[in-house]
Amino acid sequence: MSRPKVQKFKPPTHIRELPVGPAFPGGHLIEINAGMRTFRPIINKEKCSGCFRCFLVCPEGVIFKTGDKVDIDYDYCKGCGICEFECRFEAISMVKEGE
Repeated sequence: MSRPKVQKFKPPTHIRELPVGPAFPGGHLIEINAGMRTFRPIINKEKCSGCFRCFLVCPEGVIFKTGDKVDIDYDYCKGCGICEFECRFEAISMVKEGE
């Protein structure tokens, strides 16, 4: 599965083009959304066991595999903290944005 990419939004020109169900298909982003977060997750690579639990539970899909570890695409991370909550090895910590 490829990582999401920003795509230019095209307003529908006809009623047939209006979505029935979700507004956009999976992996479709119309803007970078990192500006809204207060905290951001930081991964301690030494503590990370490579279990990929954070990868599986990330609601935005911004955690991706890099070899046997994970990394975060901060352009799209909203700072929800679910990854930190789910990490059994305490390898992820939430840090105030700007620190």
